[in-house]
Amino acid sequence: MSATAKSRRATNDPLWLRIVLIGISFAFVGVLLVLPLVVVFTEALRHGLGTYLTSLRQPAAWQAIKLTLIAAGISVPLNLVFGVTASWAIAKFDFRGKSLLITLIDLPFAVSPVISGLIYMLLFGMQGLFGKTLAAWDIEIIFAIPGVVLATVFVTFPFVARELIPLMQEQGNEEEQAALSLGASGWQTFWRVTLPNIKWGLLYGVILCNARAMGEFGAVSVVAGHRDRTNTVPLYVEALYNEFNAPAAFAMASILALLGLVTLAAKTYLEWKLQNQFRETLEPAAAEV
Repeated sequence: MSATAKSRRATNDPLWLRIVLIGISFAFVGVLLVLPLVVVFTEALRHGLGTYLTSLRQPAAWQAIKLTLIAAGISVPLNLVFGVTASWAIAKFDFRGKSLLITLIDLPFAVSPVISGLIYMLLFGMQGLFGKTLAAWDIEIIFAIPGVVLATVFVTFPFVARELIPLMQEQGNEEEQAALSLGASGWQTFWRVTLPNIKWGLLYGVILCNARAMGEFGAVSVVAGHRDRTNTVPLYVEALYNEFNAPAAFAMASILALLGLVTLAAKTYLEWKLQNQFRETLEPAAAEV
């Protein structure tokens, strides 16, 4: 059956079937996504705006927000550099071990974040492989800010690379070769040819990476040790809820919810830009054919 026939058959499905399928889809989205968001903001503001703002002004809350921003502020630029470098190598060159590199990039998607946190404990903890050496040099990683940053970097490093690899493979390297043949240096080729072609995909990956960095719980909870000075916003939300301080817990959770909504809006916009970029890339090729 041709693609046109399949499309015609899909549009000719009974009206009742389309209504049922669409209704089920909206019901799932409403119950699993929209309703929890409504509950978060409702509970956060249940005791009034004054209580909400007071919860956010607490020193522990600011410490959690500060550490979350530090972890994201370090991990996102590192993953940006890694993602661009790895994507360029994979998309533009053929080399031995290319498949292995792609597999390793996907490793954080396959490994539980808690397991990655335990691995860091086994490496850098007091009883770990490098624990005594680090203690001798008075270097603290586990239950300290460096451990939080390391765990965040691990769970977020695939996002930029995974967005750029298919985009750069689709674009090919003809434009870069043309720039080099005209006398451009490697840096000039990157800044004036490669980077403009991947800017929307790069921003898309950075936004997803930042959202995951700020919302990560599993790996960070292991290496942070649930101490006040190593609490990120997700860990602080759990601590407040365990202390039966629901208003403050929902107030902090609303910050993460707002971040998710902003990320969703930016993601939708960048998806539209990426679709237009792919269309502009494919149309000249189709015209030549």
